[in-house]
Amino acid sequence: MTFVKTVESYHQGARTMPREFYTSPAIHAEEVERIFTKSWHCVGRAERLATPGDYFLQTIAGESLIMLRDRHHVIHAYYNVCRHRGTRMCDKSEGHFSETIQCPYHAWTWTTDGRLIGAPHMNEIEGFDKSDYPLHQAAVHEWEGFLFVSLAPEPEPFARAFAPLLNRFDRFELASLKAGKRIRYEAAANWKLVFQNFSECLHCPMIHPQLASKMPYLSGENDLTEGPFLGGYMVIGAPNESLTVTGRSCGLPVGQIPESDRQRAYYYSIMPNLLLSFHPDYVNYYMVWPDGPRRTIIETEWLFNPTSFGRADFNPDDAINFWDTTNRQDWRISELSQAGIESRVYAPGPYSPRESVPAAWDRAYRAIMGR
Repeated sequence: MTFVKTVESYHQGARTMPREFYTSPAIHAEEVERIFTKSWHCVGRAERLATPGDYFLQTIAGESLIMLRDRHHVIHAYYNVCRHRGTRMCDKSEGHFSETIQCPYHAWTWTTDGRLIGAPHMNEIEGFDKSDYPLHQAAVHEWEGFLFVSLAPEPEPFARAFAPLLNRFDRFELASLKAGKRIRYEAAANWKLVFQNFSECLHCPMIHPQLASKMPYLSGENDLTEGPFLGGYMVIGAPNESLTVTGRSCGLPVGQIPESDRQRAYYYSIMPNLLLSFHPDYVNYYMVWPDGPRRTIIETEWLFNPTSFGRADFNPDDAINFWDTTNRQDWRISELSQAGIESRVYAPGPYSPRESVPAAWDRAYRAIMGR
């Protein structure tokens, strides 16, 4: 929810996108091919795979993936597809494999590092070689404690794709933070509306009275104003210390926060599925998962200084409840936007200079889509 104090990035005449971009199954199918099967997607935190054998399932562009830490502590993203008859091997959302992964259909069995070690009766097939049938894998990269996956056979190197972000958040020490809560939401709205809503706070006085009372909606400045990564900071209004229900800090500072950041909150949208929010005492992030043109799943998690856990003055619910209320307000207005865009009389409307970031997001999206 960022606001551009200086509006050099505003393009005169910028307008919202046509109706079909939010309603068309054909455009959604095109997004799958142009964006979701080629980009790096955040799938959560590495700490979720704490010990060898831990796994969780994640769906990207209709593909079910098994995120797994193997016995050598390497993290993999295996396609949830048996190399024998194509059966989906795992249907429990998370769990632990002791030593092997076995298909429940005909008992083909793999080690956690993806090697086929069991294939009943295939020794009767001349020339059959287990080494020819490892589990299919997607590319995985860990950055700042986050796990990213790309389905592309030859993805753009992560360091090049994410070059504008690589050291931008060092002061928050993201890799050291510990998750305190995860919530899953569903919104009857196109995924682009979720990104566009996150990218401006012009709506805050109307939609978020609790938020607007602690953060002046005309405050702050953006430092990323073009391309697939956008955002900047807003000012936490005194005497508030953080964005919590009480306005007080809910835990110890995250990282080595300089004095200049003690009254700031930073918000960044990271194409195509990550929204990052930084506060002096916690970080929360959102993973945005499109489910067709009219439904979006949003998963969010709150991260805290690990030293905060166990302290008598640690109050994570102060932040969690604040944003749970705010999030539900955002998803509801996004649903109302979707409902209105569905109308036959809807036509693209003009962006104001105070909506320069969603307009920039639209430009980046259109460029990827070849529009």
